[in-house]
Amino acid sequence: MIDEKKAISEKAVLIAVISQQQNEEKTEEYLDELEFLTTTAGGVSVKRFTQKLEKPHPKTFIGTGKLEDVQRYIESNNIGTAIFDDELSPAQIRNIEKVLDCKILDRTNLILDIFAQRAQTSSAKTQVELAQCQYLLPRLTRLWTHLDKQKGGIGMRGPGETEIETDRRIIRDKITVLKKKLLTIDKQMAVQRKNRGKMVRVALVGYTNVGKSTLMNVVSKSDVFAENKLFATLDTTVRKVVIKNIPFLLTDTVGFIRKLPTQLVESFKSTLDEVREADLLLHVVDISHTNFEDHIASVNKILEEIDSLNKPYILVFNKIDAYTHKTIDDDDIATEKTKEHFSLDDWKNTWMNELGENCLFISALEKENMEAFREKVFEEVKKIHIRRFPYNDYLYYEYDKDGKEL
Repeated sequence: MIDEKKAISEKAVLIAVISQQQNEEKTEEYLDELEFLTTTAGGVSVKRFTQKLEKPHPKTFIGTGKLEDVQRYIESNNIGTAIFDDELSPAQIRNIEKVLDCKILDRTNLILDIFAQRAQTSSAKTQVELAQCQYLLPRLTRLWTHLDKQKGGIGMRGPGETEIETDRRIIRDKITVLKKKLLTIDKQMAVQRKNRGKMVRVALVGYTNVGKSTLMNVVSKSDVFAENKLFATLDTTVRKVVIKNIPFLLTDTVGFIRKLPTQLVESFKSTLDEVREADLLLHVVDISHTNFEDHIASVNKILEEIDSLNKPYILVFNKIDAYTHKTIDDDDIATEKTKEHFSLDDWKNTWMNELGENCLFISALEKENMEAFREKVFEEVKKIHIRRFPYNDYLYYEYDKDGKEL
């Protein structure tokens, strides 16, 4: 019986709205990502429901008729979870729960759940717990039955607090405690960064699951956890790297994602400080993903939010070994060439050409073009190093490909 319940709870339906801001193609792409998130969280997506609306329904996100279709499917197939692709308001969750007799999650809740699974250190656990509490506070609905009865005694008679008010007070108190704990963690991490001295700091940034940790392992010859799942890395990892004769610090940071919950951006302040204080950003992109341009835009948006968009950067297109494209036969003159037909060389002649040497194509997994990558990183780090330590004459020496002085 337990196994059956577990199997039911892991089955989920995905629900999204095709709106003026989000066309059908974009909606399918978001649902693909939502399905990957569901798999990462340990669930199984069994069906997708979409509806064309000008904007999400203010009461039930989707129309009542479509919601009844979802309800019938859930009942007949023993589905345990319904996952919505956008953040739901507290009122929407309550209204949907009245119709669907199952667990209701939205994209934010799902991401927070994955973060909670992935958090390993005290810092990451505290940051995730704070984000969860901030998300939960306006959405409380009779979560704790142990608070049904209020304490009696002198001065405690009367109506007292309702259960929901007590729950809210508990959450607010917890948020206060977690914020104080994070302030202490922030100070500790600030001291750690200060103790690193004036070494040049390089941070790996990018969308989730683009290969940042794999690249970190190759460059620093370390053993950072890397996995083909979303948010494999939550805790910031810093390694000392030496290319030729210049040492610098390389940081692996948490991956970004579209519709990233604001609670996470706020609570992961100390982690994002590693990006803010970096001298050089290595923006890693999964070139094999069909919508990598959207990923770049999403990462740039978050970098702008944390005042880090104008830092020196190198755009690193990773996973060239996995890149594929559609082909057009020579005698097929009817088919128009689109981005889906672009080879890597075609892409290099687009807007990427304007980036010049700040654009690299590599495969961290297969170690392709890693020598060119190291050379470019060395040149950029060298520029910063010379400005910081202008009297270190050894920086002006020339080296061969093995790092030996010429």
